[in-house]
Amino acid sequence: MASESELKLGQKLNEGKTKQIFELPDEPGHVLVQSKDQITAGNAVRKDQMEGKAAIANKTTSCVFRLLQDAGIKTAFVRQHSETAFVAAHCEMIPIEWVCRRVATGSFLKRNPGVKEGYRFAPLKMEMFFKDDANNDPQWSEEQLLAANLSPAGVSIGRCEVDIMNRSTVAIFEILEKAWCTQNCTLVDMKIEFGVNVTTKEIVLADVIDNDSWRLWPAGDRSQQKDKQVYRDLKEVTPEAMQMVKRNFEWVSERVKLLLEPQASGRVVVLMGSTSDMAHCEKIRKACGTYGIPCALRVTSAHKGPDETLRIKAEYEGDGVPTIFVAVAGRSNGLGPVMSGNTAYPVINCPPVTPDWGAQDVWSSLRMPSGLGCSTVLSPDAAAQFAAQILGLTDHLIWAKLRASMLNTWVSLKLADKKLQECSI
Repeated sequence: MASESELKLGQKLNEGKTKQIFELPDEPGHVLVQSKDQITAGNAVRKDQMEGKAAIANKTTSCVFRLLQDAGIKTAFVRQHSETAFVAAHCEMIPIEWVCRRVATGSFLKRNPGVKEGYRFAPLKMEMFFKDDANNDPQWSEEQLLAANLSPAGVSIGRCEVDIMNRSTVAIFEILEKAWCTQNCTLVDMKIEFGVNVTTKEIVLADVIDNDSWRLWPAGDRSQQKDKQVYRDLKEVTPEAMQMVKRNFEWVSERVKLLLEPQASGRVVVLMGSTSDMAHCEKIRKACGTYGIPCALRVTSAHKGPDETLRIKAEYEGDGVPTIFVAVAGRSNGLGPVMSGNTAYPVINCPPVTPDWGAQDVWSSLRMPSGLGCSTVLSPDAAAQFAAQILGLTDHLIWAKLRASMLNTWVSLKLADKKLQECSI
């Protein structure tokens, strides 16, 4: 990893309680986000030095942003530069903290008397707070945000932009919630910020996501909390107490690395009746690759060589790797039904429909004998997505890609509608 001396720093663009932002003259459109060994609470009413916090925070943020970026979430993060700094796209920040809650606790209980701690929000509870230290970051409504007429980097924050940030916050929370579940840790709530990329004019997840940004309860037990709330709750700040806080932060930074690792291996095996279907099968393999799913292609005919078809099936059943079979057979599809009748693994029919007899041939994939459970999907991309949805039940990284894809599809439709409306006015 590069050292900070290898980067030419320009002017300091901003300095907050826990980080500094520097211009990078040799990398136009990028900045250096430098963390500080400082921990604060209550808008810096409480403020202490914590040796090593900058490295811990930077490590945590870099892992979280890599996880989100690999899933397909648009962020300002570019790369980790050093132990205490990372390079990001230069953004003009939107002065709103978006807070997403799964479990009622903290300030929510004070603002909503009568709600018991531990109440679970489903769907997630969304709140927003205007960043204003002098007024203790007041809670805002969507109407207040719209009325503020904010215009960071020349982008007007209207209904479309607010909806995008709202939806994105929910998706980001759900991805991280699913990831932390692999460590038997409950993501209770989380705050994030967005900025407008000054180069692309896109709204992206910006700032940082570290142990100051969330509440984490191992095994769902508040008494085991590992986040900054431990520091907030200190009756007296002593060297021993600060060591305890630091150990909690280190615990998080070590486990956050594990979130980048898949929890279960899985694969797709595409069985084609003939090499004439190779182009169709390659589309399935390519689509599987977008989800990070290994995909093998095999040629076998259940009509002409049923013994070999069952031998290939046994080969993939024998090593214990969760497998989804995709049967690609034109004309009369015997491949999918034979596989489905002889394996407990999922089987997906994805017949290459031809313009001549395709409408009739597809019935051999749709109308199955009793006792067979294979599904039929005509699109190669959809077959891969269906396989990803199955494997995503046990692999949070695949699930994250699916969740981010849902968000990005929704955002593209939202932006297309906005563009159309602007052209129509």
